[in-house]
Amino acid sequence: MTNSNTLLARQPAFTIDPIFVNRWSPRSFQQKPVPEETLLRLFEAARWAPSAFNHQPWRFIVLRSPEEKEKFYPCISENNLAWCKNAPVLVVIVSESSREGAPVRSHAFDTGAAWGHLALAATMEGLITHPMTGFDFDQARSILSIPEAYAIQALIAIGYQGPAEALPEHLRAREQPNGRRPIEQSIYTGSFGHPLERR
Repeated sequence: MTNSNTLLARQPAFTIDPIFVNRWSPRSFQQKPVPEETLLRLFEAARWAPSAFNHQPWRFIVLRSPEEKEKFYPCISENNLAWCKNAPVLVVIVSESSREGAPVRSHAFDTGAAWGHLALAATMEGLITHPMTGFDFDQARSILSIPEAYAIQALIAIGYQGPAEALPEHLRAREQPNGRRPIEQSIYTGSFGHPLERR
């Protein structure tokens, strides 16, 4: 389960709601179903993400039954499959990259916002999420019949957190929240690379 001492070590530089530092991406999942009503609340939160021109380019392909998940397992890298096969829900996120022949330039940006909403909603529900790109995108497109107008963004595992001891031994030490670089290294003033000027 989540180590509260580790989470306490994730100290923000400025006062923010704890949900932003308490959300992280564990790999150990309980084989416990997520109630449909709970799962739909995550997608409801994602539905209200902002998007350019309100295009809402995101789409979520939900894999819940053993048959649906097993059909997708050949796409997933061996390292990821070792742990994510225990997750009760797998979700492939895609985004509409073109509409009526014209590119939707903000499709990935907007879909990332929807994913962020979903991830925080999951934390509020006592669930964990783990996004990954370690799978075969071309194979996924074929298996899931994803149209060419949609870009594949990520695979998300959703469920309830299990103990680190349930993971393969080489992953157990990594089952803890990681940190972030100092905020000053992500913000520039006026032009790229110019350090932030505090006023």
